Amino acid sequence: MTTPTPETSLLTFPTDFPIKIMGLNAQTFPDLVTALIREHLPTFDPSSFEMRHSSGQKYLSLTCTLYIESQAQLDAIYVALSGHPDVLMVL
Repeated sequence: MTTPTPETSLLTFPTDFPIKIMGLNAQTFPDLVTALIREHLPTFDPSSFEMRHSSGQKYLSLTCTLYIESQAQLDAIYVALSGHPDVLMVL
């Protein structure tokens, strides 16, 4: 996989970027995701989360829009989230 350059990226930064994070339905999951995002975006406000449970209540998805300043910042957030064992999927 090649890293997009400013010339090849379809995004123009800074930008608002929607992201969805899915994991098991645990009370601590929103706090975990907040901590992972804040490592790269200290001003992130978790009150912006939209929370949805799966039909069987086993899974929880969190959707939010992040203000991203660069491709590197976006990549770092994706790596942090997708690399955590409690995060099942990041879209």
